[in-house]
Amino acid sequence: MNGLNTILIVFGLFLAGGVYSFQKQKMPKSVVVLLALASAMCLAAGVLRIQGIWE
Repeated sequence: MNGLNTILIVFGLFLAGGVYSFQKQKMPKSVVVLLALASAMCLAAGVLRIQGIWE
């Protein structure tokens, strides 16, 4: 697992924490949805790079 994989996964988890925090603060739904999509994309990219599917 190289550095970019780790960065993508950690950043995705960081964004997922932001989704939880923004939801608790009653932020607008559009902001929460965009943050959730960004989190999912980062996590998916990190996992796909680990498995060697996407390089």
